[in-house]
Amino acid sequence: MLADLLSGTRVRDIVLVVGAASFVGVLAQISIHLSFTPVPITGQTLGVLLAGTSLGWKRGTAAMTLYAVAGLVGVPWFAGHESGYVGASFGYILGFIVCAALCGYLAEHGADRSIVKSVPAMVMGELVMYGVGVAWLGIYLHVGGAKAISLGLTPFIVGDAIKAILAATLLPVAWKLVARR
Repeated sequence: MLADLLSGTRVRDIVLVVGAASFVGVLAQISIHLSFTPVPITGQTLGVLLAGTSLGWKRGTAAMTLYAVAGLVGVPWFAGHESGYVGASFGYILGFIVCAALCGYLAEHGADRSIVKSVPAMVMGELVMYGVGVAWLGIYLHVGGAKAISLGLTPFIVGDAIKAILAATLLPVAWKLVARR
């Protein structure tokens, strides 16, 4: 794991987990609300992909769990400086946990070392994140699957494809930079 290249053990892990949760919280403030859906466009997904793949499944899962729990208890780092239960979009926050776990697991098996391997890992992470988020949205809004997809997936495909490619590019580049040292 890229994070394992830093010295230390328990303290390093705590700093990495808190740092990754905070990074996602900062990226959540890049937020554009759309008039036709309760789900905003945010930078969060980029942070989740990077956190999971750079920290591994355990620390990535811990970071996104911390993000969710701290936000629930009052840290205003969900989109738009919100905290607490954010209703229709809370499923995506739960999906972040699963996404980070999956991306971290795949990275632990080499999916963060090249763009060719990173892109599928990022896409799989986004698919599980959207699976949880869209399902939650549909249940929360009492709408069928097609409507939930049109509100919670379709408007975000292009932006999240760009974020996945960006994340899939950044990690192999980081590995190459580290290898030069």
